[in-house]
Amino acid sequence: MSIIKKVSTLLTILILAACASPYASVQGLKSMDDLQYPFTVKKQKLSANIEVAYVDEGAGDQTIILVHGLGSYLPAWKNNIPALSKNYRVIALDLPGYGRSSKGAYSASLEFFSQTVLELADSLGIDKFVMGGHSMGGQITLLTALQYPQRVEKLLLVAPAGFETFHDGEKQWFRSVATPTLTKLAKPKNIQDNIAINFYQMPESADFMIRDRIAMRTASDFNAYAYIVAESIKAMVDRPVFDYLNQIKQPTLIFFGEGDQLIPNRFLTGGETKVIAEQGHAKMPNSTLYMVPQAGHFMQFEQPEFFNEKVQVFLK
Repeated sequence: MSIIKKVSTLLTILILAACASPYASVQGLKSMDDLQYPFTVKKQKLSANIEVAYVDEGAGDQTIILVHGLGSYLPAWKNNIPALSKNYRVIALDLPGYGRSSKGAYSASLEFFSQTVLELADSLGIDKFVMGGHSMGGQITLLTALQYPQRVEKLLLVAPAGFETFHDGEKQWFRSVATPTLTKLAKPKNIQDNIAINFYQMPESADFMIRDRIAMRTASDFNAYAYIVAESIKAMVDRPVFDYLNQIKQPTLIFFGEGDQLIPNRFLTGGETKVIAEQGHAKMPNSTLYMVPQAGHFMQFEQPEFFNEKVQVFLK
């Protein structure tokens, strides 16, 4: 076979492979506000001209405010909101810079995100609430409970960041790799792999996360999203909470998937998720820990029946 024919054959194979990709037909977004959510989205104007997108479902004596993790958005709770809203008022928000909330050169400190949650609660007339957080949202929840114990009645933590500790060299590594470029240059295959690793076995119902993330790349506000992701990583490193966990007296549920591949960090520390989970749980005097089989980092999405049931029993 001639070189020309070999090259032609290779190009044909590559083209067919690209066409065969399940994400080849994903249409890019003009704006991240075009993301389609499974709930009615509301917008609330807060200070500094920040507009927060949120969903407000159900009613009851207790209000649950749910905070997503790094790079994520409020649909991360889509398997939990319908069940929990049968008995409680459930609010899930997009943090500033994420999802359908406004974008900007925000400080992106954990205090900034915590204040956003409190300001949203104030604007909706909510004094005390149960606060739930996944991953980075868990660290934001922990900080909010530490700084405003009179507002946060109970905590729901899913694979919370903040239980794992890092020395100065590891922190510097995080800061060095946390660049907007890292997010902006991710290709569809990278995106697919990065999201899939959040699961023990990624369910088909989570496929929208990959499609949305691929579609975001053409959005006019995508660069601002890439910026906030990088700043959020630095914020988690710069605001450790582990040494203060013994000050959290509120009743707390802690969930970790036994198959979590992100905690502990597999590039830096390695080890077992259970060790990290137990070291945080041991410092919190009024906490209950669940290590959930057949679940990864997105435990609340992958095993929603377990999560929803335990939460409802806990809140009774």
